Amino acid sequence: MTTAPPARAAKRGRPGYDLESLLAVAVRLFNERGYDGTSMEDLSRKLGISKSAIYHHVPSKEELLRLAVDRALDGLFATATAARARDASAVERLENLVRGSVLVLVDRLPFVTLLLRVRGNTKVERAALARRREFDQLITDLVAEAVRDGDLRPEFDAATVGRLLFGMVNSLVEWYRPRGGIGAEELADMVVAVAFDGLRKN
Repeated sequence: MTTAPPARAAKRGRPGYDLESLLAVAVRLFNERGYDGTSMEDLSRKLGISKSAIYHHVPSKEELLRLAVDRALDGLFATATAARARDASAVERLENLVRGSVLVLVDRLPFVTLLLRVRGNTKVERAALARRREFDQLITDLVAEAVRDGDLRPEFDAATVGRLLFGMVNSLVEWYRPRGGIGAEELADMVVAVAFDGLRKN
C-alpha cells in the first residue's frame, strides 16, 4: 500500500498582480497625479511588478481609465434604471435616484471621483462624458415629469434643477470620507431632505 504524496499548497500570486488590485492602484494614482501625469512606469513601481505583468491584464493605460470610469457610470445607470422602474410618482423616483446615487458615490468613491475629473482629452474620456450627458438627461426628464405632476415648483427650469441636485451630490467627493462619522444611508437621507424640501410645491 502506497501513501499518496501530500497535496501541494496553491501558489499565491504577488500582491497587486490581479486586475482588481491593479485597477485600485491605478485609480488612486490617477486621482493623486492626474491621468496624464501617471505613467505605466509609475504603476509598475507602485505595484512592485514589471510593466509586462501589467500588460498581461490590460493593453494600455487608457483601458485602465475605461474600466475605472465605467465602474462609476455602471453603478449610476443601474441606480437610474431601478429608480425609473419603481411603481411610484416621478418625484419619488427622482428622490430614489438621488439617494441611490449618493450610495453609489460612497461605495465607489475613488471611481466616481475620477469620473468627475475627466475632461474629454481622450476617446475614453469623451465616451464617459457622453454617458454623463445621457445620465443628466434622465434626471432632467424626471424633474420635468414631477413638475407636470404638480409635485415640484414649476418656476424652476428642469435642466437647472438637475444640475443643482447633482452638483450637490457630486460635491461629496471633495470632502466625504467613509471612515468614521456619518454613514452612507444617513448621508443620502440628508441630501434628499436638503434638496427636496426646497423643491417641493407647497
